Amino acid sequence: MIFRFHLETTATPDQVFRAFTDFSDRRLEVWKKSLDRRKYEVRERGATSAVVREGSAGTKIWVLLRYDWEPGFVRWSLVDSDHCAAGRGEVRISPRDGAGSRVDVLIDHSRPRGVRGTVILLAQRVLGPVLFPRMWKSTLDRFAADQQQLS
Repeated sequence: MIFRFHLETTATPDQVFRAFTDFSDRRLEVWKKSLDRRKYEVRERGATSAVVREGSAGTKIWVLLRYDWEPGFVRWSLVDSDHCAAGRGEVRISPRDGAGSRVDVLIDHSRPRGVRGTVILLAQRVLGPVLFPRMWKSTLDRFAADQQQLS
């Protein structure tokens, strides 16, 4: 089940990139409204990659993802999950005219595991294109404002 969306944020391309690729404990603060700290576990971390177990707050869903990145582009592939057997995603970050960034996203989580997996992926397919852009924009805008206060 593939879905795409984009969002525009006040965060600079560098800030967006850092928000998606910082796998220190700061990630828990940046993504505090969507990332469940009880499920969060960094298993490997390199200069341009990380393997991380993550899950959404308020759900029993978890994924183990391998992230890889280069400037302006972050991709992930599913290593394991409690609800699907295959998946990938990507975030492309570009400057927006004037200020801020445009973030283009593709998410492809497929091959559900059982009835529960089918329901989760269907809900993600229907609600994701509406909820994810709002949630990510809010997170990135807040991150940008926090960074501005630190300057």
